[in-house]
Amino acid sequence: MLQIEIDNNSGFCFGVTTAIKKAEEELAQGRPLYCLGDIVHNGMECDRLREMGLITINHDEMRELHDVKVLLRAHGEPPETYELARRNNIEIIDATCPVVLQLQKRIKEKFLEGQGGVTPQIVIFGKKGHAEVLGLVGQTQSTAIVIESFDEVKKLDFSRDIYLYSQTTKSLDEFHRIIDYIQSHMASGATFKSFDTICRSVANRMPNISQFAAKHDLILFVCGRKSSNGKVLYNECLRVNPNTHLVEDPQEIQKEWLEGIQTVGICGATSTPRWLMEQCSEAIQLMK
Repeated sequence: MLQIEIDNNSGFCFGVTTAIKKAEEELAQGRPLYCLGDIVHNGMECDRLREMGLITINHDEMRELHDVKVLLRAHGEPPETYELARRNNIEIIDATCPVVLQLQKRIKEKFLEGQGGVTPQIVIFGKKGHAEVLGLVGQTQSTAIVIESFDEVKKLDFSRDIYLYSQTTKSLDEFHRIIDYIQSHMASGATFKSFDTICRSVANRMPNISQFAAKHDLILFVCGRKSSNGKVLYNECLRVNPNTHLVEDPQEIQKEWLEGIQTVGICGATSTPRWLMEQCSEAIQLMK
């Protein structure tokens, strides 16, 4: 008999849960609510909220709005977005994750310390163009250096002070590799400080999902293909269990994947709703 297990450690992180709750509360009042960017990198959850009345906009569209409410998702925004809201009399519903807000504050403080003197290199380990990273870089008037991977660390100037931060959802192991490399290459007299700003509720999912993937014949990783965090976790599942498939919804599950399989594990990213993983489980049961 085929056994199906949904990973209890998968699903929305605290920041995403809070953002969606705030959106639902506002929409329940029956008034228009705009969201700057996809509230979560999951198409089906975005569709559900759109049906409730949530209107997703980009920054250009926000510039044309006046006297409305705009929700800022968990990823956070640069100072320019708040200034635009003030100019256009837009009420901000701020759902920025508290972990991200604290990181923005720390980077801004370090940037302001360097004003009027020798400007340090503020370095952010993160994905270029990612919403969270854009918000972080914005705290430095766009002067921060973004490195996406260990391979890019060599472009730093090791004769100047370096202050290293990380996007909250990046790999802890790779962050430590970058720290070790910088420490071993810093010039005499230059200062290097690193700040571990990786969210533990996300980082801890890596070892958990490794164990989960190892104990099943087949892994279904349910995730929107835009999710940065999802790509990292999916690749970890694939490394541990080559019989891993990424699906965005139940319609993508193929019956032939189940041939000769005794156990199926269903897991997902911090942007994957529990209800969607449950739908995938139900779809598998109907295929038996």
